[in-house]
Parts: sequence; C-alpha cells; structure tokens
Amino acid sequence: MSSFLQLDAPALLAATLAGGTCGLLGSFLVLRRESLLGDALSHAVLPGIVAGFALTGLRASLPMLLGALAAALLATFAIGLVRRLARLEAGAATGLVFTGFFAFGLVGLEVTGARMADVDLDCVLFGQIETLVWLEATGWTSLLDPAALAGLPRQLGLLAGVAAVSVLAVAAFWHPLRLVCFDADYARALGLRVSWWETGLNLLIAAAAVAAFEAVGTVLVVALLACPAVAMRFLTDTYRVQVWGAAALGAVLGALGVLLAGPLPAALGLAYSVNAAGVIGSLAGLAVFLSLRFAPRRG
Repeated sequence: MSSFLQLDAPALLAATLAGGTCGLLGSFLVLRRESLLGDALSHAVLPGIVAGFALTGLRASLPMLLGALAAALLATFAIGLVRRLARLEAGAATGLVFTGFFAFGLVGLEVTGARMADVDLDCVLFGQIETLVWLEATGWTSLLDPAALAGLPRQLGLLAGVAAVSVLAVAAFWHPLRLVCFDADYARALGLRVSWWETGLNLLIAAAAVAAFEAVGTVLVVALLACPAVAMRFLTDTYRVQVWGAAALGAVLGALGVLLAGPLPAALGLAYSVNAAGVIGSLAGLAVFLSLRFAPRRG
C-alpha cells in the first residue's frame, strides 16, 4: 500500500483531476462549435509559461499560471483581430494564431534557459505524469499527516485548485453559460456581455491547460478537452447530462488510463508498462468511437 501511495496515487489523482476539468470545460467548446479553440489555448499558453519562468527563475505554479492566463488573453484578442483584419473564418484565424504562439514559446524555451530547468519539449507535448511521486507517504495515515501532505507534488495542488474553481464557476453561472452556448444573439438581447463570458471561459480553459501542462502535456489536454465532450454529445441532447457527464467521463478516462499503463499490469504479475498519456489518449479516442457506434438514433 505504501508503494501505491508513493508511486501510483499521485499520477492517478493528477490524471483524474485533469480529465474531469478538461471534460467539464470542453463541453462548452463543443456546444459553441469552437473545439479548435481548446487546441489553440492549450498551445498558446506556452510563451506565457516560459515568460513566468524567465521573470522569476522558478518553476513555481503562480508565475506560470499568471503568464499562461496573460498569453491566453493575448491569443484570444489576436484571433479576433486576425479575423477582422484578414477577413478569415474562425478556424483559419485560430490555427494561424496558435501555431505562431506555440512556435514563439518553443523559441523561448531555448532563449530563456527554461529547457535546462526541465521545462523541455517532452514535458510540453507528452507530460511527465509518471514522475509525480509522494515519497513521504508511509500508509493511509499519511493522508491525515500535515508533514506528509506537504510533500505532495505541487502539480496536484494547482490541478485541484483549478478543478474546484471550474466546478464552482460552472455551477454559479449555469444559466448564463447555457445562453451563451446555445443562442449568443438572444443572450445579447437580454443584456449579457457575451464577449466577457467567452473571455472568462477561455481563461478557465487556459488555467486548466497550464495546470495539466507538466502532468499530461498539451497533446493530451487537447484530447481531454474534445473527446469526452464529443462522446457525450453523441449520447445526449440534455444540457445537464452533457456538461457533468463529460466531466465524469474525462475523470474516468484519466484514472483508467493510468491504471492500465502500469499498476494493473503489475498487480497481475505482468512485467511491462506503457506511457500513461498515450493510454489515456487512446481510451479517449475509443470512447468517441463507441459513443458514435452505440449512440441512440435521433430525429
């Protein structure tokens, strides 16, 4: 049990939190038909993360999160500007901006020395979920020991904080978010500032992306933002089921992926393990396929 708490539980919890948060927020992107925006924001936060490291010299959560949020705001503004000035459709403008931001972030990794501090390309793309360990754990009593809890990986604290804020924000602004997603023009007629709500949602997505950055990487963040929400969209037309169901599915995919990657094969006496992020991504794709295959016929 001590070995499980030390080596497997942190990764399991990180994947569950990342999957649940991304699944929750991804539903709003799917309902607004802006799934590519999740891809854009998860890549566009990289220069902000690098800037946070460059200004502080630390891999601390707060500077990186603030830098990522600033980069997300700038990317959102840039997408709108490109659409207006170049008269491009939304997908083209989004793709243009996020590739530019991501490339700038990669250059920043080298220029600032962030890559030498383990903020490297593998971490950016694929995450390092297997490296999340809790060496201070000695048993279940460690869950009540403040000294042991202080040794939890810092990524878990950030993931838990972003997950809590996301759940509270969605619950508190349930009806305005529904209006913005389904009928933005009607929401404007009621006096809602749709652009403000969209910006707030984009900031939550950026926060989720940077929280999951080191744990699961940008590639898996994109998959978790899209796949659980798309799978639920095939299965239901109910707003409540869509939003909370995608969050639950994302959490299950994250947890199951980590378990199948290492702990379950080890428990069965099998001498192999695979990359957890790859398993989670594969399960996400499988979930979309199965939901499409067995989706109820409508209309």
